[in-house]
Amino acid sequence: MDQLFEYISKRIDLSNEVKEFTRSISSSRKLLKGDILISENQLVNKTYFVLDGCLRSYVFDSSGKEHTLQFALKNDWISDYIAIFNKEKSIQTVECIVDSHIVETSVIEGIENIFLKFPQIESMHRKNLERHVVSLQKRILNQLQLNSSENYIQFLKQYPGIENYALNYHIASYLGITTQSLSRIRKGILKK
Repeated sequence: MDQLFEYISKRIDLSNEVKEFTRSISSSRKLLKGDILISENQLVNKTYFVLDGCLRSYVFDSSGKEHTLQFALKNDWISDYIAIFNKEKSIQTVECIVDSHIVETSVIEGIENIFLKFPQIESMHRKNLERHVVSLQKRILNQLQLNSSENYIQFLKQYPGIENYALNYHIASYLGITTQSLSRIRKGILKK
């Protein structure tokens, strides 16, 4: 939990009261590679903060093709926010792609209550969501405006060190390309 508190302390003043309340609504878990935190068609009521490791969310299209939506590395948050905010069943799967350590927090019982009790946490959370929206819009614009090589370079800036965790098909599915195209892009970048 200290790593989570350090992350929060960089954004707001964190009192012992906030720390104690956070401990009461959160739990730390170690995960193994392949563990699934959220499955498709599941009700979702938790968010996850990554202390160490890497998680990813993905969906399948109507033809069964897998598409990676997000990676979460150290100090990132991940969940199926559509399911949470729309009170729907999940359309995403969130899996652990390497052994990881996370903090999970209940949205309904925990986060909503901490917002009421400590408004500064709600403000920090809103700013995190704003950064997430900006990141998503940048991703959409990159897909529309950049060629595959430029998009890959932007991806590496957004997720430094991701190649130490993610498989090639995870990265290719995030970029919307084949693994063969990803290999060609990497070779082209190395030649420069």
